[in-house]
Amino acid sequence: MSIQRMGLAGLVLAALAGAAYVSQVEEAAGVRMTAVAADLVSGLSAEQKKAAVFDFDDKERSNWHFVPLQDKEKAPTRKGLRLEKMTADQKKLTLALVKASTSAAGFEKATTIMSLENILGELEKSGTNVRNPEWYFLSVFGTPDRNGKWGWRFEGHHLALNFTVERGKVTSSTPCFFGANPADVKAGPRKGVRALPEAEEPAQALIAALSADQDKVARQKKQFEEIEQGKSAPNVGETVGLAGAKMTEDQKKLLWKLLEGYAGRLPTDLATAELARVKEAGLDKVYFAYAREDDKQGKPYTYRVQGPTVVVEFLNVQADAAGNGANHIHSAWRNPSGDFGTAR
Repeated sequence: MSIQRMGLAGLVLAALAGAAYVSQVEEAAGVRMTAVAADLVSGLSAEQKKAAVFDFDDKERSNWHFVPLQDKEKAPTRKGLRLEKMTADQKKLTLALVKASTSAAGFEKATTIMSLENILGELEKSGTNVRNPEWYFLSVFGTPDRNGKWGWRFEGHHLALNFTVERGKVTSSTPCFFGANPADVKAGPRKGVRALPEAEEPAQALIAALSADQDKVARQKKQFEEIEQGKSAPNVGETVGLAGAKMTEDQKKLLWKLLEGYAGRLPTDLATAELARVKEAGLDKVYFAYAREDDKQGKPYTYRVQGPTVVVEFLNVQADAAGNGANHIHSAWRNPSGDFGTAR
């Protein structure tokens, strides 16, 4: 096990042992976030605050990315304070903040995604991208305060968490991006690890359950485009595919299970609220569409779930770092009316 991997594992265990910020008593996610973030920011040095803290309405707030960002000298160009530049206690608090902002499953997925950088580093020994599980960056927008409005971001390769909090209540938890390369670890001591099965299994089951006539409506001729970064709202165009209203009850259950998988990356209160909005707007108005290339290795595919209150984007079209076809996932939960608590 590499030193980096051991370090990350130790931090994760510390966060799971969890400081008093994340108690077993259910407390609103926004209250937990605010308490941890306030403590974290107060402990940063002046230099660290210059890197990590922005005005609430700074344009950097919507400048989110899930790809590696570095210059020709392999120095990071992503804004924020990276784990690598924090003290051990600051790293623990940062992971406690991530834990306060995700479900138990979501936290495990996030830290697994971070740890996959070690596998990429081993496979890409002469690669141009830096692969480092401590190249994940914290940005705070405004002042974490239970009576104020603020936001925060934690992101790096294949992970982008974004939250807006007002008076201790989370008003936005999008864009919420999780990716994985490899999606399915096919060799080595971690063989069999899958970070994001909830994004694949229900979708594949739904596709398999479609009748021939339904499939003609749901299946698209071209793969969906890559998820757009650095924007405050998804730009996915007109709704396409098969409406929930045209599905059987069993198919609707699979569609709902898929939505639950994405929402379940968030704390229970946030996931419940997101799913309640979907249900209130009507599952019949939620559309499912996909594209798949059956003649290529791994059968690359993409899908989209689009309704009045939600856009889910998914791609598995790239090979992994070992060359296995379609083993590289990008997936995101977005708000069609605008992310970051904005409205178009």
